[in-house]
Amino acid sequence: MAEDLRLGLNLGYWQRTADDATELVQAAERLGYESVWTAEAYGSDAFTPLAWYGARTSRIKLGTSVAQLSARTPAATAMTAMTLDHLTGGRLLLGIGASGPQVVEGWYGRPFARPLARTREYVEIMRKIWRREEPVTNEGPHYPLPLPGGLGKPLKLITRPLRDDIPVYLGAEGPKNVALAAEIAQGWLPLFAFPEKIAAMYGEALEGARPGFDVAAMVMVLVTDDVRAALDGVKMMLTLYIGGMGAKARNFHADIIGRMGYAEAAERIQALYLAGRKDAAFAAIPDELADGISLVGPPGRIRERLAPWRASPVTNLLVMGPRDEETLRTVRDLVLG
Repeated sequence: MAEDLRLGLNLGYWQRTADDATELVQAAERLGYESVWTAEAYGSDAFTPLAWYGARTSRIKLGTSVAQLSARTPAATAMTAMTLDHLTGGRLLLGIGASGPQVVEGWYGRPFARPLARTREYVEIMRKIWRREEPVTNEGPHYPLPLPGGLGKPLKLITRPLRDDIPVYLGAEGPKNVALAAEIAQGWLPLFAFPEKIAAMYGEALEGARPGFDVAAMVMVLVTDDVRAALDGVKMMLTLYIGGMGAKARNFHADIIGRMGYAEAAERIQALYLAGRKDAAFAAIPDELADGISLVGPPGRIRERLAPWRASPVTNLLVMGPRDEETLRTVRDLVLG
């Protein structure tokens, strides 16, 4: 349980048509938000916006939610993370994730198999690089260093990192992946969190977490008197993720909704979406599900809905939705008091 929730701002993907969010990030920093996070899929990358915002702030932590493993080698991610951490005075929180087979195989042209083993190996290599104890070697099957049979030799990072243990968070949805996060990472980034169900779904997986392990849940927060419209906004997002963000035979987002107790609904939503019936897929999403994973409505309603989050394993709310300082302040006051 986390009676004292921490608070961050999740900006998601940078969009070419969107306004620069610098003023919003600066407002979040003034208001006491602990962190700001950016994402990547197959559009904008996660690191460049953080460098932009980091250059215009001084205290707020900067998180990737998440940087995709297949987008970069472990060495490339370690170098990027070390550089950004240095430039921003040790403010980086490195969230990484395996993504899904459609993106990994369709966009990056890399095999998706064995994501847990790849993640473990990836993190081990990055930490070897940051520690600079010796030239880096790795005998694992996924990222062998040096490349066998070639002319390469073990190398050591030229630049000394500001921190030799940059915090690593894992974006994880399955219980085995969450257990891996608890074992090897400083935090877990759940995309869809239903606070009343987290303990039952992931309690065993989280048992191995060390003290201070950060469960930083991304949650859509919409402050409005129109609860119906707000729930519909959440349902629009769920329609895309459950219906279209994944292969028909392997959709991790649909799987997690099923583990929440909505397996039949998830199957129907995906079938309707893939059949081109997106309006019907939207209508098939239960209001209870949309309400359970979000915080929507007038301030009083949100205050009441915060109680389950405080009673859950979540330690950090990464809010998605606020786009002005007034809303940021309202959310700050509701969460932090």
